[in-house]
Amino acid sequence: MAENAQPIIIKKIKKGGHGGAHGGSWKVAYADFVTAMMAFFLLLWLLSTSSEETLMGISSYFQSPSAINAAGGASTSMINLGDNIDVSKGDGEDGRESNSFDYYSAEFENKEMLKLEDLKAELEYMIENTPSINEFKEQLLIDITDEGLHIQIIDQDNRPMFDIGSADLKQYAKRILREISPILNEMPNRLSITGHTDASQYFRSDGYSNWELSSERANAARRELVNSGTPVDKIARVVGLASKFLLNKEKPLDPSNRRMSILVLKKRKDDDISRGQGLKPTRMEKRPANNVKTNAQPASTINEVQSAEQLKNAIRGGTIRREGEIVRFRGE
Repeated sequence: MAENAQPIIIKKIKKGGHGGAHGGSWKVAYADFVTAMMAFFLLLWLLSTSSEETLMGISSYFQSPSAINAAGGASTSMINLGDNIDVSKGDGEDGRESNSFDYYSAEFENKEMLKLEDLKAELEYMIENTPSINEFKEQLLIDITDEGLHIQIIDQDNRPMFDIGSADLKQYAKRILREISPILNEMPNRLSITGHTDASQYFRSDGYSNWELSSERANAARRELVNSGTPVDKIARVVGLASKFLLNKEKPLDPSNRRMSILVLKKRKDDDISRGQGLKPTRMEKRPANNVKTNAQPASTINEVQSAEQLKNAIRGGTIRREGEIVRFRGE
């Protein structure tokens, strides 16, 4: 039996060699690297396809994360979708909020610009054809900027809006604000009111300076507009800037630097202000239909006006078309 016995073979496997020193850990590191690169390129792709508004939201988050609020408090998301898209609250149309992304389309902004041009033309017509205001036309500057329709009421040597060091409006300044208030109310856009002083340093022993003075003057203009029928919530902000932004930089003490600015805000600028204050952008409500008088006579539209002379003729005629309605200017 001993001759038939099979030999016992013991096989020993030696671990180590070239691969034994590193094991499989390099594979894990390589997998992590590939995953990180994939995430990086996915991030680049998402950024390249994101809208400008989304990129602004990301930028705002890193500049001031606490300024982005959700309905229940501060949001931890860097993209505040709650500020731009409101969830439907019912089956009917009344339960839906507007998607504010629509406010940043080229079509919306073009229509908004046409309405601002309408408003500018109407204000100019009113100034030219209202005797009680026409005498102050040299003190009224109206232009359209990237932020909206800019109306400035400036001082003259013989006709200041306020007494020196005072925040009480002169009667003629109140008259100007009362006349422009109904016209400003024809558009739903909110207003920003800013007070400015010249470079003359006004200072009292209690610390009261040009900063407080310009702020109180801006607030006096706000009160007069509200007393003239402007809704309280139509005012987006009231600011005093002292002499930081002079109208006539070559002559810092020139009376034109003492001025009141009223800005009819474009929707985009209005939303920027709201976000800067940590608030949700406001909805754009339609202009009340009873703010204008209609006339059956033919009128030109801003779109159809091909030259400056035609625009002047349309203004002189006292009619212009806004939102499909023929508007008869208040100066008729």
